[in-house]
Amino acid sequence: MLETIDGLESGVRGYVRLFPTVFDTALGSELFDVDGKRYVDFFCGAGTLNYGHNNPRSNAALIAYIQRHGIQHGLDTATRAKIEFLESFQTIILEPRGLDYRVQFTGPTGTNAVEAALKLSRKYKKRSHVIAFTHGYHGHSLGALAVTANRYYHDQHYGSRSNVSHLPFDGYLGDTDTAALLDRMLEDPSSGLPIPAAIILETVQGEGGINVASSTWLRKIDAICRKHDILLIADEIQIGNGRSGQFFSFEQSGIVPDIVCISKSIAGGLPMSIVLIRPEVDVWKPGEHTGTFRGHNLAFVTGRTLLDYWKDDVLANGIKRHQLYLEHHLRSVCGKYPELSFTTRGRGLMQGLDVRCGKLARAVIDHAFANGLVIEAAGAYDEVLKLMPALTISPEILDEGLQILDAALAHAVSSLLRVPTYKEGAALPALNPLPIQPVASFSSATS
Repeated sequence: MLETIDGLESGVRGYVRLFPTVFDTALGSELFDVDGKRYVDFFCGAGTLNYGHNNPRSNAALIAYIQRHGIQHGLDTATRAKIEFLESFQTIILEPRGLDYRVQFTGPTGTNAVEAALKLSRKYKKRSHVIAFTHGYHGHSLGALAVTANRYYHDQHYGSRSNVSHLPFDGYLGDTDTAALLDRMLEDPSSGLPIPAAIILETVQGEGGINVASSTWLRKIDAICRKHDILLIADEIQIGNGRSGQFFSFEQSGIVPDIVCISKSIAGGLPMSIVLIRPEVDVWKPGEHTGTFRGHNLAFVTGRTLLDYWKDDVLANGIKRHQLYLEHHLRSVCGKYPELSFTTRGRGLMQGLDVRCGKLARAVIDHAFANGLVIEAAGAYDEVLKLMPALTISPEILDEGLQILDAALAHAVSSLLRVPTYKEGAALPALNPLPIQPVASFSSATS
């Protein structure tokens, strides 16, 4: 069946090359291909399936909506589904957190939310420049591409720099305070850095290698924005929707961004993307940022239903327990390979294992996939194994996935014998997979 893909689909396809099978069905944290082979999912649609595949709550709501012939497409007209989503988002998410935002429904992709945020910032501040950060990822349309850090996408044959400067993210220069560096450059009229309309950041850089900004650094960046009259845009597209352990990842630091981009898991796998805007910044005129699918009613239905997970702390507490377990497990993995200097980092259920070598990471991914685990890599060299299980994953399936990952890592290390890293070479020991310790159940969070 893959011959159809090879023969008809564009060469731009990516994940089918990494996961070469034909998937057919899925439920929760399990995928099944057309041959009936089962896979544990640590990929979650690159963060689109935080609540698992075919979440029973959202499926039931969607089926009921379709059966009553609910509006499916309405541009940005008023529909019952939209109003119910907005009211629930206000009462369940915004009000308990003391947040005052207008909600803009953009085209259904995360990159379109970023485009809208950048355009609005420039319109509001009447400035063209934007500051982004090293290893940042914000999408592939031209405006979003300009704030994405990968060098290839800034080649003149491909994309555009489009009045964007990339400065060092937290930790990029070791112990150097990169927030202080940014502040100094903005204060200095001869630094070459214009006062921008906005600064855009991810609190945890997913595609960039699971780089976690400290709360202290985030508060400094927020203060710099206030000091220099700059808007702060938080890209919550992958780390938001609960993946950090809180609905918004910026909550932990106490900052309140001027603009927030949300997509991926907000509708549980159906396409929807929104921008949250501080009311005084909402200077759009009707139709200034538009799109045929700006607010998809089927996504309103599933999104509204999934917001119910945040009415109490059951899911959030389960995420915390799984986070602690994953962190402990990954530290143990690093301890088993001291000669290779593996490191681990992350927040919530976005955890990374830096194996320091893209070749080694790919060998792990391939072996894990052959044995029933879907996982990808991140980072400048694709050297960081990226663990993103569903927030609703059961402890048993989480353990199963980790066992497959441990075996794949042991196999890759021993089979490659000596792995060249982007830092320095290191001899590889023959090691066995890690033992797995059970984690406490929180079955009420997975219902």
